[in-house]
Amino acid sequence: MTPKPTPRVLDFVRMLPLLLGLVTPAHAQLRLDITKGVSDAVPIAVVPFGGQAEGGSSDVAAVVGSDLERSGRFAPMARTDMVTRPVRGDQIRFEDWRLLKSDFIVVGQVGPGASGLLARFELFNVATGQQLLAKELATTEAGLRATAHAISDLVFERLTGVRGAFATRLAYVAVEGAPPSQHYKLIVSDADGFNPRTVANSPEPLMSPAWSPDGQLLAYVSFEGKASAIYVQQLSSGKRSRVSARAGINGAPAWSPDGHKLALTLSRGGNLDVYVLTLASQTLTRVTSDEAIDTEPEWSRDGGSLYFTSDRAGSAQIYRVSADEGARAERVTFTGGYNARPRLSPDGDELAMVTLDRGSYRIAVMNLKTGALRVLSSSTQDESPSYAPNGVTLIYGTQDGRRGALATVSADGRSQQRLSADSGEVREPAWSPFLSR
Repeated sequence: MTPKPTPRVLDFVRMLPLLLGLVTPAHAQLRLDITKGVSDAVPIAVVPFGGQAEGGSSDVAAVVGSDLERSGRFAPMARTDMVTRPVRGDQIRFEDWRLLKSDFIVVGQVGPGASGLLARFELFNVATGQQLLAKELATTEAGLRATAHAISDLVFERLTGVRGAFATRLAYVAVEGAPPSQHYKLIVSDADGFNPRTVANSPEPLMSPAWSPDGQLLAYVSFEGKASAIYVQQLSSGKRSRVSARAGINGAPAWSPDGHKLALTLSRGGNLDVYVLTLASQTLTRVTSDEAIDTEPEWSRDGGSLYFTSDRAGSAQIYRVSADEGARAERVTFTGGYNARPRLSPDGDELAMVTLDRGSYRIAVMNLKTGALRVLSSSTQDESPSYAPNGVTLIYGTQDGRRGALATVSADGRSQQRLSADSGEVREPAWSPFLSR
């Protein structure tokens, strides 16, 4: 049986490869591999859009098909199986698509608009011929992938009743170069790994990215100057400010739901505890004061309390405490000998975590009402879960061979995928909130 490390040990296990320079070069662009599909995924045809060359990175229909497939709920038809290529609803011969066993069909075209381009699309029920959706979206040549993600969101929501999260973003940490000239990068990309953009880089480790509720800011930990500090960076301008550089450890920032505070882990007095920092005033409130190690805070949806990891029971477990000073914490997890890194689902009903399952660290989800725990991942060293803002999917850190990679799993565990760099390591993913429509 793998030993059960305390949160302090787990934190330093995560940090040591970075601090010692034992990681290989990494490219920012991620490669997607579907590792576990869904047998009863809904068949859908996304026909190549008129006015576009097929196969490029801005192929709208290809992006929409890939998005829907990544959700685990849909099985897009291969283009080689399409007997016709309609681009408008009045061109569809529904009997042909019924014979091809497609439940739904998306058609569209891209052409000149009033100021740039216009992407038109329609969604139909193949069995009935009913038009379910028809939209026109203004776009540009450079914005076609973003427009395709927006179309995916609309189709997904119309067919499932759940808001799509394809037009959101990911933040993650990558490392490139070889010792002694390594550089650590904080990357922001589209939710499918495309369009990576470096928002911070440093010769020292970067860790623990966390999105503000409006998706405009990132908080993260940097070891610039050989000591940990927490920074907040505005993505649009690149402007950043150092908000916590207290003696000892400054770690694990988490935004309050109103965006005015950060929960964080500090080692003031030599012991790791959870604090709340009010950003405007720099007022610091100590939330936990146990002799145990308290770390990895996560806010409740109403902002009134915090979940966190503690070893006060002898091994890592998850607790909940009021965000006010001096409140008593209550234990939340009782299944298994190790549960850490709590992350609350968008609806507040479930808690994702890292659990020790048959000797391996895996991602699990616990129903907060019943306490029932279900394990979602299947690797041996999974960590850092983060929910998509619609709660349908989680992303987390894992291993691809001996290299760090990212992976996603649907909240029901039925669909799994891996996002790997061509070489090197990527880790510590954080999924953005919804962006403005």
